[in-house]
Amino acid sequence: MERRPGVPRLLREINDRAALELLLATGPMTRGQIGDLTGLSKVTASQTLARLEERGLVEVVGAQAGGRGPNAALYSVIPSSAYVAGLEVGPDLVSAVVADIHGHTIGEVSVEPDGDDDPVSVVHGAIVKACRGARVSVSKLRGVVIGTPGVVDPRSGDIRFSFDLPGWHEGVHEALAGHLRREVTIENDVNLAAIAEHADGAAKGVDDFVLLWASRGLGLAVMLGGRLHRGRSGSAGEIGYLPVPGVPLPEDIRTSPGRLPSLAGGLQSLVSAEAVTELARGYGFAAGSAGECVEVAVAAGAEGEPLLDEIAQRLALGVAAVCVILDPGLVVLAGEVGHAGGAALTSRVEEAVARICPVRPQVVTTTVTDRNPVLRGAVLAALEQAREELLVS
Repeated sequence: MERRPGVPRLLREINDRAALELLLATGPMTRGQIGDLTGLSKVTASQTLARLEERGLVEVVGAQAGGRGPNAALYSVIPSSAYVAGLEVGPDLVSAVVADIHGHTIGEVSVEPDGDDDPVSVVHGAIVKACRGARVSVSKLRGVVIGTPGVVDPRSGDIRFSFDLPGWHEGVHEALAGHLRREVTIENDVNLAAIAEHADGAAKGVDDFVLLWASRGLGLAVMLGGRLHRGRSGSAGEIGYLPVPGVPLPEDIRTSPGRLPSLAGGLQSLVSAEAVTELARGYGFAAGSAGECVEVAVAAGAEGEPLLDEIAQRLALGVAAVCVILDPGLVVLAGEVGHAGGAALTSRVEEAVARICPVRPQVVTTTVTDRNPVLRGAVLAALEQAREELLVS
């Protein structure tokens, strides 16, 4: 019979990966549980766990009582086997989180650029401070994901276009990777919020949905088949530029770096935070922010309904345009305005969409409890990279 060199090694790698994936997904398990769920025999499961222990990836964390004979040892992935960093970059603040392989936060900082226009030094400084607080060397990071507003070029990994971050240009991605001495991923902030929603929020277990982010700016994330759809140029979801009848077209949007899209026309000019605040003022609801305006309107009951109706009608223009093309079934409203509106706003958007197009999606409010869903999504995306690196190393 012909021998197949490498087959035993390949089988060991497959078994190691299966056991490690299971422990990362479910938490501490006994050797028997791992064998039952992976189909490995007791002997093979024991050999697999021994190899993972030898590699410094798993350890015994306790024992499971209740069975006949000695208590079975519980195995878990060692938290320090890998660390990741997730960041959210805005024009006035950079937030960074360092987490262990289980996703537990062990270090977090927020820094202000203070006039520093060099994105590499600002981001590098935030990561160094977060790692210092976590008592983790930057060299131990196995995944770094940075969330930013704007369009990210899928080929170069750089921000191709952002009103809020004029200093982020071609070459920043490569420079960051060079400073940190490891691969870095830059991702659109709304896409990261959708990753958090898919893992922990209203879209958990839903593979086809869109997330509409209504806050300072307007953005959309598209999840199809459980995967983000970014488009050929990375511009999928830039719904703020959607032409709307009666609203100026977003022309010459590249001529004024730093200018917000709300001044450039399109749907953005109707439902940005600035536009919602101005609209609320006209209805007699003045507050410090767009989110607070919406909260006051919801609390006002019948008096606030006209304002909520108007906001919902404006949002429905964008939701309907997306739904007649993609028919996602689920639409999640997030961001400052979406979160503040709650069920009072989502029900109105759902009804308004049904009135203007043949598709009636379910519209819900975000249920991500993390105070910063973009940062949470960045950590989750970084964890996926780090875990994959562990599985193949």
